[in-house]
Amino acid sequence: MTKDLTNGKPMKLILNFAVPLLFGLLFQQLYNLVDTMIVGLYLGVDDLAAVGSTGCINFMVIGFCMGVCNGFAIPVSHKFGAKDYQGMRKYVANCVWLGIVFSIILTVVTALLCRDILTLMKTPDNIIDGAYNYIFVIFLGIPTVFLYNIVAGVIRATGDSKTPVIFLVLSSVINIALDLVFLICLKMGVAGAAWATVISQGVSGVTCLVYMVKRFEILRIRKGEWKFEGHMALELCNMGVPMGLQYSITAIGSVVLQTAANTLGSNAVAAMTAASKLGNFFACPLDALGSTMATYGGQNVGAGKLERIGKGLKSCLILGIGYSVIAFAIAALFGGKLSMLFVSGSETEIIRNSHMYLIINTGFYFLLALVNIVRFLIQGMGFSGVAIFAGVFEMVARSIAGFGLVPIIGFVGVSLGSPIAWLMADMFLIPTYFYACRKLRRQMGYPVKGKVSKAGA
Repeated sequence: MTKDLTNGKPMKLILNFAVPLLFGLLFQQLYNLVDTMIVGLYLGVDDLAAVGSTGCINFMVIGFCMGVCNGFAIPVSHKFGAKDYQGMRKYVANCVWLGIVFSIILTVVTALLCRDILTLMKTPDNIIDGAYNYIFVIFLGIPTVFLYNIVAGVIRATGDSKTPVIFLVLSSVINIALDLVFLICLKMGVAGAAWATVISQGVSGVTCLVYMVKRFEILRIRKGEWKFEGHMALELCNMGVPMGLQYSITAIGSVVLQTAANTLGSNAVAAMTAASKLGNFFACPLDALGSTMATYGGQNVGAGKLERIGKGLKSCLILGIGYSVIAFAIAALFGGKLSMLFVSGSETEIIRNSHMYLIINTGFYFLLALVNIVRFLIQGMGFSGVAIFAGVFEMVARSIAGFGLVPIIGFVGVSLGSPIAWLMADMFLIPTYFYACRKLRRQMGYPVKGKVSKAGA
């Protein structure tokens, strides 16, 4: 059930690995869309804005958790590529211990501070209670985020991108069903939407773990492999924490941008919410390509096949830039109608601003393609600590948009925040990729200048 990405044509391998990931991400975004649609259509614009106003701090915290888990999977992929399966299982065991510690600390800290954070973000008075009720429950579910993402990350590190998708689809179906029950039948409000998310994540994580233990012999940890190893835990943290911080640092800029949008009123927040949900859906193929390159890069570095890194990058960029053109065409033609999934047709201002946001963002998706593909590849190559600075550049860019552009040009400034962030991140990531390649070549005995040797081919 595992897949070796160190042999074969890169384009074919990348597509075969990315397509199942894409379906998983689409289902994940589908239930996010349905969740938002139910809130907007059944609970109203204020509750839609309340949920949307938490998006950036949700991304800051949950994104950190997911980034840490993705980083934990990198040493696992290195060991798999090197065919050191006992060492791989020891890393998996240490992932478990670290996941327990991280989830407990983060749950306690975030649950205590979420009200203060919403106040600092100038969340409008008419939506702050709903925002708190939603995000507090989401933070209580942090352990379920760690559970699913550690298990899924480990499975993907072995080249299997299909199995995690099955359980993500299960999570999506459960989430949608619980949304209908909690919001429409039980009248639980926005807290019901949050509980639907947490419960579905928990079911998905537990079932995925049980399946992995039963079906993946190569990942079944032996008794003597459960020991906590300090040096392994340190390496896992060296990979995971920078990836998590990258998400969080990026999200700080989103917090600034969201704060600026909050000053424009709840209609602007609702428009940003609708457009962001649709944008997340549109970005799924680029996210899938990025995650693919993390595993592809990790396995090939572990196998010592550096000559395959550049070939894989070229193939992936062709796919990403080609999709960017398609995404822009769809957003330009149908973005306004798609925005009506969240609000009634009478909310013309919200629909107009949401459509504008989509057009501006998808128009620069080629920059996002570079960000996702190059950043994840660098991380898979083992340079998570360096790649974190891309998040710093994104934070600075969104902060500039929030503090400088929104007060002057209003919602247009909100719409320009992400494209400016992607541009600044690319200006850092592209030279960093070449730096990472040169450093690995020196470490593995490849010539630094000229054509690389075929060692390990």
